[in-house]
Parts: sequence; C-alpha cells; structure tokens
Amino acid sequence: MISQHMNRSTLDIVQNPYPFYEEIRSIHPVYKGNLLKYPGWYVTGYEEAVAILKDDRFQTRIPLPETTKKYEALKDIQQHMMLFKNPPDHARLRMLVSHHFTPHRIEKYRPFIEKIAKDLLNETKNNKKIEVISDFAYPLASLVIAKIMGIPDDHTNIFREWALNLIQSIDLTRSRRSIVDGNKTTLKMLSFFKDLIHTRRQSPENDLVSELIQQEKDWKLTEEELLATSVLLVIAGHETTVNLMSNSLYCFLTNPKAYHKLIENPYLIESSIEECLRYESPTQMVARVASSDVELNKIQIKKGDHVYVLIGAANRDPKQFSNADVFDITRHPNPHLAFGSGIHFCLGSTLARLEAQIAIQTILQNVENIYLVTKEVKWRKLVGFRAMKEMQVHLD
Repeated sequence: MISQHMNRSTLDIVQNPYPFYEEIRSIHPVYKGNLLKYPGWYVTGYEEAVAILKDDRFQTRIPLPETTKKYEALKDIQQHMMLFKNPPDHARLRMLVSHHFTPHRIEKYRPFIEKIAKDLLNETKNNKKIEVISDFAYPLASLVIAKIMGIPDDHTNIFREWALNLIQSIDLTRSRRSIVDGNKTTLKMLSFFKDLIHTRRQSPENDLVSELIQQEKDWKLTEEELLATSVLLVIAGHETTVNLMSNSLYCFLTNPKAYHKLIENPYLIESSIEECLRYESPTQMVARVASSDVELNKIQIKKGDHVYVLIGAANRDPKQFSNADVFDITRHPNPHLAFGSGIHFCLGSTLARLEAQIAIQTILQNVENIYLVTKEVKWRKLVGFRAMKEMQVHLD
C-alpha cells in the first residue's frame, strides 16, 4: 500500500499541477494519498485512468454526503443530475439528451457561433487591452448555450455567477462558504428553470427545453430530473467550454512557434484544439467510488474506496504520449482523456470543440498581433478544473 505525504501547497498545485502529478506518478501511477483532506487513490497513469473510466465497478457519486440536511437543494439537484447517475438511470438520461448534441445537429450552429465570435471581437478591437474571459469566452459560451436551450439573451449575464458558484461547490477545494453559496445559487437556478419550463409547457418553441418537455412521458423523466438536466447543461455549457477557449489561447500565446505554425497552416485547427485539450485539460480530475473490491495494476482497491482520476496527469503520461510536456499541434494520434471515457464521456464534446475552433480561428483571422500582458496568469483555486481567473491581452 502506498501512502506518502506530499509537501506541495494547494496554491502551488493550482498554479502548476504538472510537477505534482509527476511526483506522485514516480511513486506509483495509482497512489494512495490525502490531497486537501480527501483520502483516496490518486490515479496519474493513462492506462489505469482508462481502465477505471470504462469499468462500471467504479461508480460516480455526488460530492456532498447523501445524508446532509444543511444544503438540501444542492444535494437534491446533484442526485438527479446525469453526471452523478449510475446505470440504469444514467443510460436513460443520456439517451434522452444525446441526440441533441450529435455532430450533425451541432454543426448547424456554426454560422451562429461564427457571428457571435466575430461580433464580440469587433466590440473589443478598439481597446488595446482586453480581458479574454469576461470580454470574449464567457459571453460566447453564454449566448451559444442560451440559443440551444431557448433562454432569452437578457438572462445570460447571470450565468457566470451561477457557474462559478456551482463549480466551486463540487471541487475538492470547497469550503463551507462555497457550499452555502452553491446551495443559494441552486435555489435561484431552480426558480429560474421552473418558470422557464412552465412557460415552455404553455408555449413550446424550437429549443432543447421544449423538446425535453415533449419527451417527458416517453423517457419517464421526472420534474426533478428535468430541472437537474437543465441546470447541468447550463453549467457544463459554460465551465468546460470557457476554460477550453481561454486555455487554448493561453497555450498559443505561451508557445509562439505553434501560434505562427497555425497561422501558416489553418487546416491544423482541429489537431491544434485536440492538443490544447490534452496539454491544458479543462477538467483535471473526476471522482469515482469502488462498488466492489478491484485489483488494478497490482493494487488492491477496496469496496467503498474513493478514487480520483487525474485527467491532466493521464494526458501527460510519457508512457502514452511521446514528449508529453511539449505542446505539439501536429500530434497524431492524440487519444487524450479531456472529455473522459466510457459511459460518462462528455456529451457536449462536439459543441465545445466547435466553439474553441471558431474562437481561435476568429482571433487568428481578425487580430494582427496579440500577446499576454503578464507572463504568469493567475488560476482559480480549483484542483478539479484548469481555469484562469483572468487573462489580460494586448491587441495590435
């Protein structure tokens, strides 16, 4: 059994998690430790990560104790989310939503996404300095998910606060204050979506919420599941996508040779975004619990043990990726795990990829020179996600 205290501070890990990943991988790719007071198995090996993500014996779970009474709204919404469901309910909810996010359906949004990206950039081009996340990435993600779900544009300005609060409440860095804020946010979101669902029941439109309502009976969808699915789609449609767009731009601005290569070879945009997903994965960690005793890489994991799959570490495992710490936009193949694997593979991956590709292409085509204002950006205090607080850039 492997158990060793690691001496890195949370701040160190948040700013640059990769040395920490290498440190525990050098001990064992399935490491038993205690990160931020959460004891469990921390998985840094690619092969082991895939095995866990594809094994139904490792089940997803809500981040809060199921017995909690203090944060009832937050606990209840998590319990009804597809993200925290296991078979058979997970399959039912996933099938209900999945056909809304097929490549064919998502591709229809390309002209809309391109127009929004160009409009947002034009609004900021007169400014020599912009903050990429609040001025570009968040508005773009907000307007796109609002369009898909049928949410009026004038409500998108509240999405960022909701997303920030709920993500902080599920991360391992969560505090009592962040959970209290998450519970309050959940109550606001439930009220918002109850009103929207009521409106769509009376007057259906051509949007995702209306379609989910129409399919309630066929899929035995409960009111709680309908609300939880709506909340999940808004949060997921923001957090991962915003981080992917901003992290991708960060990758290019800190690797100018790759940036110029993409300018000269625009056809590399798809492989470029795949490399951004691998190199600075928006989701850095997913949690599972063993539903039975499992042996993995000669390690005995007991029923009830908590397992933390470090996606950001697996995506830089040198056994799987040659020159794993090098940002290479021509990397092929690139079987990264940024969107997970197995039954919980991210439903919104096609949409996130398209938004990121368009965001970077729009900047390439419309900005002559762009560079970071400071060499070292600040990252949000999260270990499960790779998310910048802000990214100030100069435009010429």
